[in-house]
Amino acid sequence: MPERKKLESNLDKVEVRQVEFECHGEKLHGDLYLPKKRPPFGKLPGVVVTGAWTSVKEQMSGLYASELAMRGFVALAFDFRGWGLSAHDGKTKYLEDPARKTDDIRAAIDFMGRCPDVDPDRICGLGICASAGYMSAATGGNRHVHSLALVAPWLHNSEIVSEVYGGAEGVSELLKVGRDALTHEEPRYIVAASKVDDTALMFDVEYYTEEDRGLIPEFDNKFNLASWEAWLTFDGVHTAEKQNQPTLIVHSEAAAIPKGAREFARRMGDRATTLWFEDVTQFDFYDKAQPIDRALEAVAEHFLSTM
Repeated sequence: MPERKKLESNLDKVEVRQVEFECHGEKLHGDLYLPKKRPPFGKLPGVVVTGAWTSVKEQMSGLYASELAMRGFVALAFDFRGWGLSAHDGKTKYLEDPARKTDDIRAAIDFMGRCPDVDPDRICGLGICASAGYMSAATGGNRHVHSLALVAPWLHNSEIVSEVYGGAEGVSELLKVGRDALTHEEPRYIVAASKVDDTALMFDVEYYTEEDRGLIPEFDNKFNLASWEAWLTFDGVHTAEKQNQPTLIVHSEAAAIPKGAREFARRMGDRATTLWFEDVTQFDFYDKAQPIDRALEAVAEHFLSTM
């Protein structure tokens, strides 16, 4: 079932509230998903959910948040500063900056701690794809978070960056593009995903270029070229060094850079549990019912057993 239809089918079981909170004086917009059937008294465990790079809350993070609400959690999906609805209130837009997004996640965690329906002593983090590294950075050592899960995590270091982006020469060229954009008087944006524009960040890439999947009206479909330096120099693997939360990693050898997930898990040692699926692609984890249901069954069990 396509992502949007599955989200709509959950509405009879899930309550969705539009919420707002701030990070560094800028307003962030989110959707808070709650189970409609919940105890009249008492609070529920909360989960902050974040998605892939360039994504908005109506894509994979909203789907996972909705599914978590059906499993008894209060789950928050939100638009990072400069993206989706949150782009309306800030000057910097479409910037894939790990440090900036990490701060947004910390603000989201603080918001969940104040949410009247959420037990502040049972808050968890779920990062999907690129935001896995941001989520790890935001939750490591954070006394307000008690469990972490990473699904299809894109976790790179300098070695993996070189392998993915064309070696030292390719990385150098992208860094130059990013630095030039940073000094340019006006922001420089390109299309994030396209089937026809070969200058797009993701040319002819599935999910993002399909209207019944990721190419939805809410998707900004833009990328700020000033992102390159922050993105390429971010070491998501290294965030494992400070990650003290019990962590579940769900991935597949058929998905993106499994090498990074394995190294992340190795560095965490017995603090991490890994679950590997067979023949599940990166994009399958975004909106395909079977891998998502299997992943969330494991994620929910992990959260409930480690909070």
